[in-house]
Amino acid sequence: MPKRPQRQRGRERVAALLQAGAAVFAERGYDAATMTEVAARAGASIGSLYQFFPTKELLAAGVLQEYLDGVYRQLEDLAGRAGALPAAQLADRLFGLLAAARAAYPAFAALVEGFGPLPAMTADIRKEMRRLIAAVLQARAPHLAPEALQALATATLQMMKAAAALDADASVPGRKAALAELQAMLRDYLAAQLS
Repeated sequence: MPKRPQRQRGRERVAALLQAGAAVFAERGYDAATMTEVAARAGASIGSLYQFFPTKELLAAGVLQEYLDGVYRQLEDLAGRAGALPAAQLADRLFGLLAAARAAYPAFAALVEGFGPLPAMTADIRKEMRRLIAAVLQARAPHLAPEALQALATATLQMMKAAAALDADASVPGRKAALAELQAMLRDYLAAQLS
């Protein structure tokens, strides 16, 4: 486990290390990133990096957790407002959430999609995303049975992931039109399922 800093200076150092790690992972990918490069980018000694993050896996997990905390907070906030939103508006907010996370956090895709060393963490992320999306959908449609809610959350997450991947791939011809079609599909699907 990484060491938790007790003082403000240590917390600032950890924040700088995480920021440097995020930059290196975004530029080079998980496999090509090195701890030496991260320490240099942060202006820290390699010993300082290893003091707080003894392995590259723990550093990547720390970077990823910061990103995920933001995504999870957005879903929790959306669950608090979902009951008052029309299904189409709810679909639109869910649709763009992961694409916005990829844009805001450049290392997000490199760590989530190429995170071989911690498959258990990837499985936990998917499970938590499904749980939070189910909470959003349940707030809008409390009458849904748990099994139906889980299926709906899983399908919705897959559409969100597809939208994020498509949005990130500028080489796809007609990408914007395809995104609009995918968004319309999610709107229609949720309108039918949540009524």
